[in-house]
Amino acid sequence: EVQLVESGGGLVQAGGSLRLSCVVSGITLRDYAIGWFRQAPGKEGEGISGIDTNDVSTYYAESVKGRYTISGESAKNTVYLDMDSLKPDDTAVYYCAATMLLPYRLKLWVFTPNEYDYWGQGTQVTVSS
Repeated sequence: EVQLVESGGGLVQAGGSLRLSCVVSGITLRDYAIGWFRQAPGKEGEGISGIDTNDVSTYYAESVKGRYTISGESAKNTVYLDMDSLKPDDTAVYYCAATMLLPYRLKLWVFTPNEYDYWGQGTQVTVSS
């Protein structure tokens, strides 16, 4: 059974930091790239970051570039999302997801939810002003 389990969400003040973790089981990061998405109430879902741990390619949406850092630890089958300089607009449920997109397609479709095969249950991030 494939599982993706997010953790690390919580309540933080604006300007603060959080680290989200996505622990993957049933598949390996050798075969799957991982993306992070978020869904805020009343807003469209947004793809925000992605990583292919094989070639360490990383991707960021403009809304988080320079503030968020994605990394992977293949030995632990875990991907992290370090979030700094958090803003109230970052408040959302954050999800990680796994895709078998090949590198040349990942760069095109990394933020497309339909390209992902497995999803976690999400973790809430709330940033207070």
